[in-house]
Amino acid sequence: MLHRMTLRVLPRLTLAVTQEAVRKKKRLVMLAPGLAAFAVYRLVKLVDPLVEPVTLLVLSGLVSAATALWAYRVGRAAPLRTLWKEDGARLVGWVVGWTGFAYGVQLSLMVLALLRVLVHYDFLRHPDGPAMMAIIIACTSVARDAFEIGHVRLLQRRGESVLTFPNGVPLRLLFRVHPGPLAQWSGLAVCGGMMLALGAARVSEAGRTELGQLVAVTLIGGCVALAAYLAGEQRPGGWRARLGTLGWSELFRFWWWPGLAFAATYYLVLVGAVVFLFRLEQTGGLAQGLIAGAVSGIMALYGYYLGYRRQVEDRVQQTVPASLLRCPFVMGILSKGGSPSGKPVVSSVDGVDGMARESGRRG
Repeated sequence: MLHRMTLRVLPRLTLAVTQEAVRKKKRLVMLAPGLAAFAVYRLVKLVDPLVEPVTLLVLSGLVSAATALWAYRVGRAAPLRTLWKEDGARLVGWVVGWTGFAYGVQLSLMVLALLRVLVHYDFLRHPDGPAMMAIIIACTSVARDAFEIGHVRLLQRRGESVLTFPNGVPLRLLFRVHPGPLAQWSGLAVCGGMMLALGAARVSEAGRTELGQLVAVTLIGGCVALAAYLAGEQRPGGWRARLGTLGWSELFRFWWWPGLAFAATYYLVLVGAVVFLFRLEQTGGLAQGLIAGAVSGIMALYGYYLGYRRQVEDRVQQTVPASLLRCPFVMGILSKGGSPSGKPVVSSVDGVDGMARESGRRG
């Protein structure tokens, strides 16, 4: 789900995919796969009752994978042959396999867990409704994100500046540049999340329930994501100083989304995996601690990454005129050598991070 957070946290990507013309087209792109997913669900029900979670998740993943390829092609405004030739098998495979299949499975688990935890509508007891919603919601969400990624790639092919392509490659390269801070933030978040979740379970009976854990883990993950994001920006004084310089409304917006929203999402995905894949009726004890630790660690990692990418984009935007950033020749020079201020930047879909390469040369 990192691609979703990247598309909405980094201002340039957000502006690119929220223009009115793009939004109108995106609504149509989301509607068609939703109807198709419902039709597929009804046809498969004639052959298989879809009462097994694994069968449902595989079906949802396959439908989402096909949807991702179609929506990416629409956003990219190019036929499949051109996609394979110009974008390469690696990028297309990532769209189909990760943004499509894996993301669709995660979203289906989230829907099943959400229905179970909040409204006690358990797929294992009443499979029809949850199964249908899991497939349709996953399919439409995948269509939305794949279309936006295709549109970003289209802008890049046209020569517009895309400093952070949302495929996760810059995150992997960040591990080479700043492994220490990433390990520190993630490690502390994992330990803190486990202790607080287990502490909430010990305090009261409500804290041991899945709903109580959802509230506790969501709050922990949101706070960790905000602090890590501010630390990733690497401003003078550190993240504590940034808390005093930013307005409460801005802090609250990030804490609420993506902080709380994605912490809750990851918690539900992991609970769904435990309940529907491993068939553990109740997530208690060690499982609760592990889930809380995993969610907190992920949110710290992604928060730091998003803050780091935000300061990279802000620095480039301040040092290079916007008119020059639209020029592929200039961006090619920047990706190979560095910005006019001597600080390298990232500008390619393959994640050729100038800072990572410069660090490699010095090493």
